[in-house]
Amino acid sequence: MSFVVLLAAPRGFCAGVERAIRTVELALDGRAPGDERPVYVRHEIVHNKVVVDDLRARGAVFVEDTSEIPTGATAVFSAHGISPRVRDEAVVRGLVTLDATCPLVSRVHAAVLRYAGRGYTILFVGHAGHPEVEGVMGEAPDQVKLVQTAADAERIEVADPTRVAYATQTTLSLDDVSAIVDTLRRRFPAMVGPEAGDVCYATSGAGAGSAARGRRGAGARLAQLVQLESLARGGRDGRCAWVSTGNCRGARSQLA
Repeated sequence: MSFVVLLAAPRGFCAGVERAIRTVELALDGRAPGDERPVYVRHEIVHNKVVVDDLRARGAVFVEDTSEIPTGATAVFSAHGISPRVRDEAVVRGLVTLDATCPLVSRVHAAVLRYAGRGYTILFVGHAGHPEVEGVMGEAPDQVKLVQTAADAERIEVADPTRVAYATQTTLSLDDVSAIVDTLRRRFPAMVGPEAGDVCYATSGAGAGSAARGRRGAGARLAQLVQLESLARGGRDGRCAWVSTGNCRGARSQLA
């Protein structure tokens, strides 16, 4: 039986991940001749086994915690960003650090610090355990509250409803966060937040001027043209929302 394969566009890595990968490559290439000391990377730089295995073969060592990095070694912080605690740990261990945090994630960190300094409670829309969430919440742990679902948004309480701000995990899509943010706005009419939104344009397309230009938009358009939609992903990647989007558009979607 013959069939036609269509490729979604855009696809692949966002600019933040490409920047992070390049940072690791430059750290490896910048070693002196004969220097085979590894470059340590906190968290996998990308959910792509081929890329990770290639960097590992060239001398990168991926770790989950700063305590796993030897004193004085070179360490790269991934695009997801880190908390002040991790930076302090790196200083204590005398690490030579390269910060590959995505600029959009850095913008979220700055906003959280700004609102925290003004005495706001920050409601952060994201997934517990994600490295980006851990980094952002670490900026002001006493003032940032995690909101994962619309149900969370319905029941969360704040000290002063007139001093509430929100931010979102950049790797979520507009579909993921819109219902949650709408619920929060209804409950806290004075809530403030980013005018342009925190969602990565590569996921939503918002930064490019249209949600239809993002990867999620590409998946939705593709689902209207095919019977089966397949998304290649790494073993730790959680792009189930793409599958949900495809199924809602009439195509059978799956993770590969």
